[in-house]
Amino acid sequence: MTKKQKKNLKRIIIAAVIVAILMIFEKVASLIAPVNTFIDNNGLIYNILLLAAYLAAYWIIGGDILKKAFKGICKGQVFDENFLMAVATVGAMVLGALVSFGVIESAEEANYSEGVAVMLFYQIGELFQSVAVGKSRKNITALMDIRPDYANIEGENGELVQVSPDEVKVGDIIVVKPGEKVPLDGVITEGNTSIDTRALTGESVPRGAKAGDDVISGCVNMSGLIKVRTNKEFGESTVSKILDLVENSSMKKSKSENFIAKFARYYTPAVCYAAVALAIIPPVVNMIMGNGVLWMGTAENAWSMWVIRALTFLVISCPCALVISIPLSFFGGIGAASSRGILVKGSNYLETLSQTKTVVFDKTGTLTEGVFKVTNINASEGFAKKEGLNSEQKVSDRLLMYAAHAESYSDHPISKSLKDAYSGVINSACVTDIEEIGGHGVSANVDGVKVSVGNSKMMKKLGLNYEENVPVGTVVYISVDGIYAGYIIISDVIKADAAAAIKGLKASGVSKTVMLTGDAKAVADYVGRELGIDEIHSELLPGDKVAQVEKLLTGGKSKEKLAFVGDGINDAPVLSRADIGIAMGAMGSDAAIEAADVILMDDNPKRIALAMKISRKCLRIVYENIVFALVVKFACLILGAFGIANMWIAIFADVGVMVIAVLNAIRCLRVNENK
Repeated sequence: MTKKQKKNLKRIIIAAVIVAILMIFEKVASLIAPVNTFIDNNGLIYNILLLAAYLAAYWIIGGDILKKAFKGICKGQVFDENFLMAVATVGAMVLGALVSFGVIESAEEANYSEGVAVMLFYQIGELFQSVAVGKSRKNITALMDIRPDYANIEGENGELVQVSPDEVKVGDIIVVKPGEKVPLDGVITEGNTSIDTRALTGESVPRGAKAGDDVISGCVNMSGLIKVRTNKEFGESTVSKILDLVENSSMKKSKSENFIAKFARYYTPAVCYAAVALAIIPPVVNMIMGNGVLWMGTAENAWSMWVIRALTFLVISCPCALVISIPLSFFGGIGAASSRGILVKGSNYLETLSQTKTVVFDKTGTLTEGVFKVTNINASEGFAKKEGLNSEQKVSDRLLMYAAHAESYSDHPISKSLKDAYSGVINSACVTDIEEIGGHGVSANVDGVKVSVGNSKMMKKLGLNYEENVPVGTVVYISVDGIYAGYIIISDVIKADAAAAIKGLKASGVSKTVMLTGDAKAVADYVGRELGIDEIHSELLPGDKVAQVEKLLTGGKSKEKLAFVGDGINDAPVLSRADIGIAMGAMGSDAAIEAADVILMDDNPKRIALAMKISRKCLRIVYENIVFALVVKFACLILGAFGIANMWIAIFADVGVMVIAVLNAIRCLRVNENK
């Protein structure tokens, strides 16, 4: 629990203990007559001390509600749940004081404890709601600032000095070491490297970068040291623009209001006006038509009787059972999701998730693994004949062996993929004469054999004919002793559960699935076809993704919600703009996790359909609890208006509703994933 929650719990316990002691003391006093007349015959001091003690307990538990109600009145927002709780409980305290001090006479029971008890129940409900949301948020990784913490510039003696990115001016030269984020947009002046742009553009394969190439802030320098001449201030850099997109998208995002706020908007003024009418109309009718008209009361007690009933009516009208039942139901839904690795940041997101009809996906890291693997090996006939191998598997293994050894000294992700795919032992001692050709590839002698590994430019440089119509992915061509040996495809592998996730969503009522990615069109179309995605948009920048989601939101029905699923920094703006954002928690960026409303901790897209199933069951139980609580509430209001139900009966009814609602809410924890 947070410090604030612990503080509220202490307030509840202290107030509850005080009220319990006072109620016991009152019971004893009623049995021992001299107790309440120990100072004077009227028991005045006793009543004053009793009132003071109850007021102390009331202020401990309800002081913050009174302050909120007063602030609401000052701002012109009179009728809210805080106002209702304040009027109802203060009314109960006033009612108890009037009867205790003999200002009015009434045969109907009235005392202080009801006011404090009602406020206690209300605060317990608020605590439940706070804990429910806090429990979910506690498991979510805290956001790390996506803006780089520093930039390296060369000092007077050539040493590197770290400065704030805000201090770097346009035209300054900054140094970016391997593993560091590029802090500002600019142009490379010295050095060759590989740049990982996945977090910004969604591209699954790092791209080579050399002197003269543009680089953007937020990318990661993966290999060589580079020097960059900045061409934008930090405030205009790519990272800053993404942060601005997140902020603006959050402002436009529409979220479901809490049911209590909606309900209180109409319910609160209605019961307040009804209580006023109850206090005035019957006594006036009694005066006009004469004493003792039916149930109107006598001339002596008509006004006091109906004022007491009106105050009782206000106390009964407190929606404490409703306030408790709703967060408890959502708490069960959030708990059920959390136990299955689905973290929901708030109950309103569960409600939105249940109404989702369009699900938009990022590709890299969401529907695919986000890592590079060898997915295809194709050796040429000439290579097979040269090696004297007649087994296709042996030919593929020999080709991979040459490629892995030639790349054995490189830390490039593609090189690492080749080495990981090779099942044998790499003997670096047999690799000599390594030559890296910028923008082409690498060549080396592998156990006396000349091996060249690279892209199509490498094959053209060697004057070799090669295959151009190859499967989708990053192609690595290989030549051995001057002949074209074949190619190896390295690609981002589709997640094993991705296809099942799309089928599950469509089975659960999702009408449209869309994929937005910064990757190449060929790769995006291939993945979309394999998974059965309805609509595919590729080669998009972060702003383009937001624009596409805007179109989908504009074209959809008002009650149908749109969810976006992503994992990168580039997804943060669109995660915020969507009706509900879903992020990958294991490999997802901190910015995406912060911007999202739902986190999938195991990065399994199949969990989305399960989350929707949990949300729908939770909402069904919420509605059951709402209907049941309202029926009991209005029944008690009617009985209270006619003096049949007093405040304790109403409180008891609320407690009963609360217990039933709790038992019903527990059903949210039991969700059959296979149905």
